[in-house]
Amino acid sequence: MKERLQKILQKAGIASRRKSEDIIAEGRVTVNGETVTEMGSKASFSDEIRVDGKLIEREDKRYFVLYKPEGYISAVTDQFNRKTVTDLIPAEEQIFPIGRLDYDTSGLILLTNDGEFAQHMLHPKYKIEKEYYVRIKGLLRKDSSIKLAKGLRYNDIQAMPAKVFNVEYDDKKETTFLHIVITEGKNHQIKDMFASLGHEVIKLKRLRFGHITLDGLNKGDYRILKPHEVKTMYHLAKNG
Repeated sequence: MKERLQKILQKAGIASRRKSEDIIAEGRVTVNGETVTEMGSKASFSDEIRVDGKLIEREDKRYFVLYKPEGYISAVTDQFNRKTVTDLIPAEEQIFPIGRLDYDTSGLILLTNDGEFAQHMLHPKYKIEKEYYVRIKGLLRKDSSIKLAKGLRYNDIQAMPAKVFNVEYDDKKETTFLHIVITEGKNHQIKDMFASLGHEVIKLKRLRFGHITLDGLNKGDYRILKPHEVKTMYHLAKNG
């Protein structure tokens, strides 16, 4: 059965559908020896499809949860040869991280070769919760918590409402510990939100993605998601 070329690249674990469209537009894809740049082009896995000259094949779908340590890039490769999250998982398939955590941020990150699953996990319309443990400089005031709960506007970006709870203060060091839940995943979102409120983030750790947690994992550890966990994540995306 023929289907859109970008969907085939997604199923093969090459990239998300949107990124696959960019790859096609850049002229990096050939089908049966001919370069294809038209977005509506269709093909099937029985065709000889190559990206940058490399033949693609349908891969078994794989899903991992990793406890990312600080000092790793949330990418497949890095131009500065820094360590990446994929270095920690010896998968034969071409997996990639779903979203990103900053270099100095630790915690839960999902990896897969299933572009459709990644899209469901990341798109703001699906409102998948991500919970973080945060330590900030200064004492977080109630009015700031209210702004976060209502949906903070920062750097000309309107954030969706966040949940702030388990707030604790260290008066001597003038720092605040808290948990925050967001349903988006913009670059540096939590750091930028707190910066707009006058607080520098000292420590940031993701504890939960949807219903997936770090339970049983130490830094650098990973495990394969169980089929029912993948199914439940899809259910969360579709039904909230």
